[in-house]
Amino acid sequence: MKRTDERWVRIDLDRQRLHVFEADRCIAEWPVSTGIKGAGEHLGSGCTPRGLHHVRIKIGSGCPENSVFVGRRPSGEIYDAELGASCPDRDWILSRVIWLTGTQSGDNRGGDCDTLRRFIYIHGCPDSEPMGVPLSHGCIRMRNADVIELFDLIEAGTRVLINESSSDA
Repeated sequence: MKRTDERWVRIDLDRQRLHVFEADRCIAEWPVSTGIKGAGEHLGSGCTPRGLHHVRIKIGSGCPENSVFVGRRPSGEIYDAELGASCPDRDWILSRVIWLTGTQSGDNRGGDCDTLRRFIYIHGCPDSEPMGVPLSHGCIRMRNADVIELFDLIEAGTRVLINESSSDA
């Protein structure tokens, strides 16, 4: 995917890295954690969807780092180790939510493969969680400071390419 007129994001599932490009030049890069069940598009799979997406909406502007989100709304909680220990099985969505929508009908848009209806986000998670290894339920997890920086670099509508290797781009 080559764009010369805007910023865009590439997520490499094999490398567990997220890159922000301006035209063909990488301007930022971070480790991520994607779906523990690998790549896949089907509803309920727990996999990270592949293909071309857009940022549908950005949620959490101005919220403090480590803000907890439930149903895409800040809960009023601020994540810390004590809160984490009190809810050990909770899938934490922290700091910012970047909600993705697929653009490829039948692949990641519509029916039982719809990225938006699967609630696939780029979001923060506890900083104690490892990055660079797939451990999520399908979303793209980032360190909190990293997802806040990404949030500030991109806009709603930004193209997001999720591929299995950087050679697929």
